[in-house]
Amino acid sequence: MLATEMADKNDWTREEIAEEISSHTAVTIPVNSRIEAQQLILDLSEMNRILNEAKLIALGECYCRKKYQKCDGPIDVCLNLNKEAEGFISQGLAKKVDLKEALEALRRSHEAGLVHIAYTFKGKEKPEVICSCCSCCCHSMSALVRFGMPEAVTVSKYIAANNPETCVSCGTCVERCQFKARQLKNGKMTYNSSRCFGCGLCVSTCPTQSNSLVNRETNR
Repeated sequence: MLATEMADKNDWTREEIAEEISSHTAVTIPVNSRIEAQQLILDLSEMNRILNEAKLIALGECYCRKKYQKCDGPIDVCLNLNKEAEGFISQGLAKKVDLKEALEALRRSHEAGLVHIAYTFKGKEKPEVICSCCSCCCHSMSALVRFGMPEAVTVSKYIAANNPETCVSCGTCVERCQFKARQLKNGKMTYNSSRCFGCGLCVSTCPTQSNSLVNRETNR
């Protein structure tokens, strides 16, 4: 299980986080749904197309988890495209991979409970970095969860909905939620939709299929 608490001094400071997130836009990539990243609408088929059209894909280690080592999430799951990929490969920080290997990295990280986030740098139309993030190590996720900095991550177009009639309060979604939108209180699952960023981690592992992704705008 991924750790989400950060109690020791080996953490990002607020100042470091602010500097890191100032140069890019981060948006969660939900599973099997569409997302909005600046002017782009993406789903996994669109992500497949973007990866397929990329001249170069590189797979490297997660800088944040390697540095802070606060959880057991996989390290070798960060993807870089085109110019970003060239830079990482030339520095020996990543290796060239094909589309199948890139999608396999996304699958592994999702199963591990990591949130897929696309980073679109200022002046660019398409994301060139696709990270698989945790709230205990990642600067963007840490900024959001730890310091309450909403500008760190852009919410997806979708939000998770829960069916209380079929939910058995098993706690699986509570463990999976990096944003702490779900908790068990007195044996019952409680859900704060305002903390949901639509990543879909709670949907894919619900044993009773009680969670689903719905349109955020029409389900306020």
